[in-house]
Amino acid sequence: MEENKLTPREELKTYFETGKAPTQNQFSDLIDSLRHKEDGLTNKEIIYLANRLEAIDNGSIEYVNFSTEDEHFPIVISSQDEEDEVIDVGKGNNFGAKRYFVGTAPYTISAKKFSAENLKGTEYYALRYEADPTYTYNNMMARLFGNTLPPIPDGFDFGPLKGKRFYFEISKRDYGQIINIVNTNIKFINKTEALIEYMVYGGGGSLWGHEYTSGDIVTDHYDIGDYLNFFYRADLRKINKPIECRVYDGDTDQLLATSHLTANQNNINIPSNGTADKTRNVRIECDYQNLTLETE
Repeated sequence: MEENKLTPREELKTYFETGKAPTQNQFSDLIDSLRHKEDGLTNKEIIYLANRLEAIDNGSIEYVNFSTEDEHFPIVISSQDEEDEVIDVGKGNNFGAKRYFVGTAPYTISAKKFSAENLKGTEYYALRYEADPTYTYNNMMARLFGNTLPPIPDGFDFGPLKGKRFYFEISKRDYGQIINIVNTNIKFINKTEALIEYMVYGGGGSLWGHEYTSGDIVTDHYDIGDYLNFFYRADLRKINKPIECRVYDGDTDQLLATSHLTANQNNINIPSNGTADKTRNVRIECDYQNLTLETE
């Protein structure tokens, strides 16, 4: 066989048909068609491989693990055409790592029970993740777990992957105090015909977060960051009226924060201009903005 000229696969098969006796040259052709584990890639092969990686359309996970202990954080990837794939991002990579999923979209991502045995004193694991490309690094979902806080349970749902990348970040932090869960009841009232969703973050967004919803929720954020921030999203491209969302203390009716959604636009991650501090009952009211009254 000429150098760098491979015998086609179908021709190789004919050498070993029933009743045939392959020749020495035919065995050589077969061996030359295989890659030996000691063979290195040529520069051309590396370029071909890199180009093929760039063209991969599968989803992927990018993760950073700042934990210094040998813990296990297995992520389960469920797809439409493959068995569940498990990727353990424990004791990973301070500089980040990337793994492509074997199956094809749609993907559902969940956790197996995370280990959290190496925490001492006032240490906790801080988890941040993002499965929706419209979220930003500053308003990812977040959780603390371990020590005095509940663990991440088997089957914890990170949600369906809405883009191509799932970002996962974990670290061990010493907060210098024991952390407890506090609850705030949030009632959402939408007086418009538009679909409006809100998102809530506790402790500046780096400790606890709840995904976008249009219903009532009860938070389980932490006393170390007992204040809530609010974001909104609403597609108003077919609505020519602006909308105002107001956050009230549900016990005193005090106005705590306001946000304005612009008419004829797709509003994404619109922040409020205030917070709910140490408030156990919150009411959010969204209604069309009365510009006439405000300009008088």
